[in-house]
Amino acid sequence: MRTRPLKVALLGCGVVGSEVTRIMTTHADDLAARIGAPVELAGIAVRRPDKVREGVPAELITTDATALVKRGDIDVVIEVIGGIEPARKLITTAFEHGASVVSANKALVAADGAALHAAAEEHGADLYYEAAVAGAIPLVRPLRESMAGDKVNRVLGIVNGTTNFILDKMDTSGAGYSEALDEATALGYAEADPTADVEGFDAAAKAAILAGIAFHTRVTIDDVHREGITEVTAADIASAKRMGCTVKLLAICERAADGESVTARVHPAMIPLTHPLASVREAYNAVFVESDAAGQLMFYGPGAGGSPTASAVLGDLVAVCRNKLSEATGPGESAYTQLPVSPMGEVVTRYHISLDVADKPGVLAQVAMVFAEHGVSIDTVRQQGKDGEASLVVVTHRAADAALSSTVEALRKLDTVRGVASIMRVEGE
Repeated sequence: MRTRPLKVALLGCGVVGSEVTRIMTTHADDLAARIGAPVELAGIAVRRPDKVREGVPAELITTDATALVKRGDIDVVIEVIGGIEPARKLITTAFEHGASVVSANKALVAADGAALHAAAEEHGADLYYEAAVAGAIPLVRPLRESMAGDKVNRVLGIVNGTTNFILDKMDTSGAGYSEALDEATALGYAEADPTADVEGFDAAAKAAILAGIAFHTRVTIDDVHREGITEVTAADIASAKRMGCTVKLLAICERAADGESVTARVHPAMIPLTHPLASVREAYNAVFVESDAAGQLMFYGPGAGGSPTASAVLGDLVAVCRNKLSEATGPGESAYTQLPVSPMGEVVTRYHISLDVADKPGVLAQVAMVFAEHGVSIDTVRQQGKDGEASLVVVTHRAADAALSSTVEALRKLDTVRGVASIMRVEGE
């Protein structure tokens, strides 16, 4: 074993950074044995140096992150500060000064992954980011390495624990969205500002990363169609139950049947209770991968939190340090296919539409005619009426998203349709 330690700089010492520090300290001997050389935490950059951080050596704390990554003796930089800047500049500076990078920054990788990979390659460095997607679940490396010889056709998953917790509570307790969000916040699953989670931004960033790796093409967060869960109602949950389904916020990345394009989307959807993802409860994550040779694979586990995310960070650290010792680099960006990302309008799936209509003869025929005129075939219809009002629930066969959108616009113009209460896709069948 080499005696000179590999030196590590840590950017950020919040929930994840503190746990990374604890593991590196308490498991130093094990890490050294696995890597083939000791690893030494050489500095920790933070914004608030006076904050009490139990178990974090005060002498390692600095507020000058730029100076830390410019040190010529740093072998690996771990970035867990999040956001676009200053993380992007710090990472590229680390590459320029000879360090490899381990990051948990999904937003940055999803927005600017191609440029980061190019910078890493230019300077002969590694960029690893297992912790950016699904916490402790090993997903990036299996897609990037273990399945490198296979053809992945679809990645479908629950990649945000906050929204899964909320939807699970709505399903199991009958709570409304606001009530379930309050419980998630009280338990620490939701941030004080939950926008990134409940509006689907977090899941969209992860979908962009997964699509890029799975399909060997460049996909950014701007390419991902995004819808959140704020409009999901207790009525939607109840209607899903009547269909033998449950509602999940899904990230779905697909290769077109002709192999000439891909799609990436995040939105709530009804999935059958028989699908493996339907049983994913609380704040857990799970991703279902479909490929030519391996068939169907499912990855499941805690998708967030200090310890799970730190586990993924340390796994990357071991891999990057081993590469350093062998004077090699791991796999970089694979975007050789350069497939276009198709718009949401070309996505084909089934739909569940709930309409508020007048309770009088001929309404159903009018509604059915609109669906037929726009080429959307109806599978089932359920109608309930009372005191001149009625609700009409239509479930379609598979149709293009653009056709469904034009159907809904036409339905809104009917005098007998008082409103379109909800639209939800039906997936996983």
